[in-house]
Amino acid sequence: MTNMMKVAVQYAIDDIRIEERPVPEIGPGELLLKTRACGLCGGETMAWYKTEPKVLGHEPSGEVVEVGAGVTDYKIGDRVFVNHHVGRVDSHLSRRGHFTRDPFYKTMRLDPGGVCEYFRVTAQHIAMDTHKLPDSISDEAAVTIEPWSCVLSGLKRCMIQPGDTVAVVGAGFMGQGFLHLAPLFGAGKVVALDFSDWRLEKAKFFGATHTVNPRTEDAVEAMRALNNGRLADTVIVIAPFPAAWDQALALTEVGGCLHLGAPMPPDTDWVQSGHKAYFDQITITSRYSSDHTDTYSYIRLLQAGRIKAADAVSHRFDISDSAEAFRMLVEAEKSLKIVVYPHGIPNNNQGHAHA
Repeated sequence: MTNMMKVAVQYAIDDIRIEERPVPEIGPGELLLKTRACGLCGGETMAWYKTEPKVLGHEPSGEVVEVGAGVTDYKIGDRVFVNHHVGRVDSHLSRRGHFTRDPFYKTMRLDPGGVCEYFRVTAQHIAMDTHKLPDSISDEAAVTIEPWSCVLSGLKRCMIQPGDTVAVVGAGFMGQGFLHLAPLFGAGKVVALDFSDWRLEKAKFFGATHTVNPRTEDAVEAMRALNNGRLADTVIVIAPFPAAWDQALALTEVGGCLHLGAPMPPDTDWVQSGHKAYFDQITITSRYSSDHTDTYSYIRLLQAGRIKAADAVSHRFDISDSAEAFRMLVEAEKSLKIVVYPHGIPNNNQGHAHA
């Protein structure tokens, strides 16, 4: 193995470069992984959310190629998933279940990232959120573990009761995840709302019982028409815009839950009626990222065959084409999960897209 590797570095939204960097050196209690595949995340397109330059990607599946002193649970050749951020157990926020809001969580990162040929896994990552992958979970299915564990984490907070009508505003990759997993939490009718008819068709595949395009029909009227005159019991909004949040709130039934599934930029106001806020008794929830308990639950569901994870992969790229992959991510048109292969697209996955 050479001591240099290829990495995809983001300098700006329209400036992704392939560079050569040293392969990370590991210490006692750590692992070195060969990156088998890495998904790209829509969060990486939010200019306010990141610092540049940075190595792209935080949704990798990997293979152990070097084992640090003292590591006994992993061996060379193991396929593993590692969450990019991991928490700790000995803080006020963690003890109250808010692992992802403890400042420690964001300080823990994969070294140097995901879209690179190799990455280092720290002892804390191994202790908190590293998992061997069974043969039944493919590399492509594994790239959904981090993002759709965030979906599962959000759904835990939506207070869905058996048979509830759940609506999802925004049917990109994360929205598809909410649509797909909501029935596992008891949802009855599952309604997808999006301006893209292509994404709405995909939503039907992932479990939506109804679809609404607010560009061509009144969303509130359509919701009442398909839901016995009522609004949705739970509404999940993925689109990070005030207008989308307004639409989501307008779709939420009295006594229901509005879940904020993606953040708006800093200093963006969202103003609502204090009168309605009191009398409508709508609970507003949010959830940043996923913790080790969410990952564990998601992997068990994946292994049980409950989740069509690999079907969410729409496009595949070699690391040399990372700029094109990221351009497609920014465009957010006819794509869902975009996967980059740092060591080349496997022969059984040749081609950039599948139907």
